[in-house]
Amino acid sequence: MKHFSLPQDGGLREEELPKGILHSYEKIPTEIFDEAVTASEKIADIIAKAISDHRKAGLPRLFKLGFSSGNTPKTLFPILVARYEAGELSFEDVEVFGIDEYYPCERDSAKSRNTVLMDLLIRKVNFRKENVHILDATLPKDKISDYCSEFEKSARGMDLLVIGIGEQGQVGFNEVGALETSRTHTVALSYKSRKIQSRFFNGEISVTPKSAITLGISTMMSARRVIMMAWGESKADVVRDIVEGEISPSCPASYFQKHDNITLYTEENSASKLVRAVAPWLVGPCRWSPKFIRKAVVWLCQRLHKPILKLTQADYLENSLGELLELYGPYHKINIDVFNDLQHTITGWPGGKPDADDSTRPVKSTPFPKKVLIFSPHPDDDVISMGGTFIRLVHQGHDVHVAYETSGDLAVHDDVVLQHMDAACQLGFGDRFDEVRRLIESKKPGEPEPKELLSLKAAIRRSEARSADRSFGLNDKTNVHFLNLPFYESGGITKLPKTQADIDIIKELLLKIKPDQVYMAGDLADPHGTHRVCTEAALEAIEQLREEGNGWLDKTTIWLYRGAWMEWELGRVDMAVPLSPEEMIEKRHAIYRHISQKDIVPFPGDDPREFWQRAEERTQNTARLYDELGMAEYQAIEVFLKLR
Repeated sequence: MKHFSLPQDGGLREEELPKGILHSYEKIPTEIFDEAVTASEKIADIIAKAISDHRKAGLPRLFKLGFSSGNTPKTLFPILVARYEAGELSFEDVEVFGIDEYYPCERDSAKSRNTVLMDLLIRKVNFRKENVHILDATLPKDKISDYCSEFEKSARGMDLLVIGIGEQGQVGFNEVGALETSRTHTVALSYKSRKIQSRFFNGEISVTPKSAITLGISTMMSARRVIMMAWGESKADVVRDIVEGEISPSCPASYFQKHDNITLYTEENSASKLVRAVAPWLVGPCRWSPKFIRKAVVWLCQRLHKPILKLTQADYLENSLGELLELYGPYHKINIDVFNDLQHTITGWPGGKPDADDSTRPVKSTPFPKKVLIFSPHPDDDVISMGGTFIRLVHQGHDVHVAYETSGDLAVHDDVVLQHMDAACQLGFGDRFDEVRRLIESKKPGEPEPKELLSLKAAIRRSEARSADRSFGLNDKTNVHFLNLPFYESGGITKLPKTQADIDIIKELLLKIKPDQVYMAGDLADPHGTHRVCTEAALEAIEQLREEGNGWLDKTTIWLYRGAWMEWELGRVDMAVPLSPEEMIEKRHAIYRHISQKDIVPFPGDDPREFWQRAEERTQNTARLYDELGMAEYQAIEVFLKLR
């Protein structure tokens, strides 16, 4: 299966820069890739070469290799397995160490922290059993301290340590406040950490472990070489803190700034707040495309709190944009060009305005009305992320269809199911309350939920999606499609691999509708996230249909919207759809129809806002940014990136 990346437009001329200049703002050298898979291929190269070099050196001891557990290495492990199966890599003379584990925890438990390491790597390659060192979380409390001391002796001085980082800068289970001198030890997990870890326990913090065993900071720092990994936009803040911030116990991974052989591997979104990404012209010479020029001018405006047309030549020169002036000046021409460019992204007609001059509009006026297909990874991403545009397309008379790619069943709490069963009973449709309650009580922490329970949860989410669509006039009988892509239906947080079966379902719908416009989620950072898998499946379906001779796709435009947490930066925007106060209320009411998602913390982390609050504040902030740049003032704006 193919991996897709967002289009790149301009950027730093990295190939022309010495490493010292390229990493001049970085206290930990950082390699930024287009996606996690590409970065993982590079890490696999390093691991293979390190093992090979150790072998060639003829050293009398085994190569010592350490891995963190959790989700981050999931992209790396299959690559290592594939190289082993191809005969390119052997682990026969390698000792492998896991760096953390819940405590207490049975070794083969489904909730074990090391399940991923064991299932995706160790059991699939040729490590010798005696060379596998996974922390033993089965020992009683009176023996665990002595065990940690013994494990510490064997784990120190690893040749290569490959670790992910947590959203608060954790390494292993070294939490906020961890000491630089810490060694292998047990640790009480903070509420925040347990809240994040609860995603692996069906969202139930009550059954999420309260303690863990972990290698200490000192133990990890003793490794001869360290590779850090970070994927996804949720890591953007902590990547900036680790790479460019100060060393602090509040960010344990920052201690690794003192390591003399460390590199952080990351991808575009998790690196999005580094200086190299935010303002590459501060680092070195750039390739200046129209969108990249817009990015620089928007950055300058925000830095100086000025609208575009008030920028001066001195503003450019004093903020490291002299190269831009030399190539594309004078400054007032750049100002006017960028102002017009950004102004032309704004349209109140996302499906095109009939009988209008469309030479400077982001959407062609013909055909009208258009056939529109909106892909929504979960049953509420459509109204949360682009609800105003969705509503406007319907109200302006287009033939709009929405496809919910997954059931979203795991996001429904058990008590919501019981509430629905009670309502059905009170309405006279039969009493199954006790039966469903027993089904819920049969659940085991860390294991897939019963299929019968998931079916009820999926039905709840389907009914909510239909209700939201009906609220603004969409025909939920003919224009609402539930694809139930198979990859999602694992019953647990870890999904099944994407297959051709997922793609074929999408192809069938595309052939049925033959849309002029397609909207889909553009969250491609997390290699295991549902948004990415859904979008890759949809893009691959389109590519296969093109190869099969479906010429109508040549006229189909693909628009990417962003999820609930981040918005496209204005330098990349191709279409901006303003929303009136009335449309904001209509969008909010559509989001409200997703009752099972209401009044809960929607995602593990520090942000207590609900989805509707995030959606409104994000779109209002975008409108404010346009206003501050000198554009018209709107209530809110939804923005999109044009893929093709």
